[in-house]
Amino acid sequence: MSELRISTKCVQEGYKPGNGEPRVLPIYQSTTFKYDSSAHLGDLFDLKSPGHMYTRISNPTCEFVEEKINALEGGAGAMMTSSGQSAVFAVVMNLCRAGDNFLSSISIYGGTVTLMAAELSRMGIEVRFFDQNAPLSETEKLIDDKTRFIYGETVANPALDVFDIETYASLAHRHDIPLCIDNTFATPYLCRPFEFGADIVVHSTTKYMDGHASQIGGVVIDSGKFNYANGKFPEFTEPNASYHGVVFAEQFGKQAFITKARTLLMRDFGISPSPFNAYLVNMGLETLALRMERHCSNAMKVARYFESRKDVISKVFYPGLDSDPRNALAKKYLRNENGEFIGSCGVISIELAGGREAAVRFMDSLRLAAIVVHVADARTSVLHPASTTHRQLTDEQLTRAGISPGLVRFSVGIENPDDIIADIAQALAK
Repeated sequence: MSELRISTKCVQEGYKPGNGEPRVLPIYQSTTFKYDSSAHLGDLFDLKSPGHMYTRISNPTCEFVEEKINALEGGAGAMMTSSGQSAVFAVVMNLCRAGDNFLSSISIYGGTVTLMAAELSRMGIEVRFFDQNAPLSETEKLIDDKTRFIYGETVANPALDVFDIETYASLAHRHDIPLCIDNTFATPYLCRPFEFGADIVVHSTTKYMDGHASQIGGVVIDSGKFNYANGKFPEFTEPNASYHGVVFAEQFGKQAFITKARTLLMRDFGISPSPFNAYLVNMGLETLALRMERHCSNAMKVARYFESRKDVISKVFYPGLDSDPRNALAKKYLRNENGEFIGSCGVISIELAGGREAAVRFMDSLRLAAIVVHVADARTSVLHPASTTHRQLTDEQLTRAGISPGLVRFSVGIENPDDIIADIAQALAK
């Protein structure tokens, strides 16, 4: 049988029941697992045998969902985490030590900016933010012999900048470092960053992968293609004391990145996901292809309506629109399983002409769309980033991230688009 399409993988990959076994993914709601001999368990702790020793490190339910997500992204291995933030944290800690630095686009989620700029700096790891729309030469000047990776979001939250993956992958590889992409908004249905040269992908599974705002989770996927034994990452090539001298790059090859992250970071920082949450993610993934088609088609209609309301809206940010300056990049990187460009995701940002006061009045007048601290699920929602998700950013950081006082993030759900537009129209009238 030929390679399965993404929509089929969403349903069929991961858990594959045998004869007489449950058709639906079982929830292994257990912290521990029984073994017939202490020698077998000892081999697990020495990383000599595959298997599950404790749910803080791995769990069968989580493993099946990791296999599905890995198949969707086309990676060598995946590790689910307790949140999207912990997935990003795992990448940083897997690649960096005190004294190292990494580069990140400034056009990313505000919580991630805070993690990188505030918390990681206390650990001696420096983030160097760059403008992904500036000349590449300006970004390259930030790289030195202590730079360990480059980070960006496929579609930025909430500025909706589209990251030029191929260009930054080339830059990263020119300096022998990996490129990490947060693919949350695009999902693997619209973009598979490994196909464009990325080395690591992260997701907040809380968003489109779940699709119902029912759990918090994250995932890290490694392509298996980057050479972590190139001399820049000694923890992959030096014997590890906590596992009796194991050398991850030698023993695990293409699985080195994920194995090291799981057996050290998952174990020591306790960023493990709940098996029940993994089960909920799997349920969401089964309908991901259907939902992304609907999210995108709805968002295109809503974005065009926003664009027609120049009387009250000064700017519309949606790369799916031909008028959007990021449209060419969106058409390059964001295509469904049939190779069609259907939109950039379900999220639109708009700038109200009346600034912050108009933004608040508009949001308070909506009836179908809910004001929530969330984005990218089945229900239409709205948020004011400057006063919520990006509240901790300085004015300078907000400006660099493309977030103005009047910016509203509008997450288009899967309801009837005419009803969504009618709700917008009555709110704009006020």
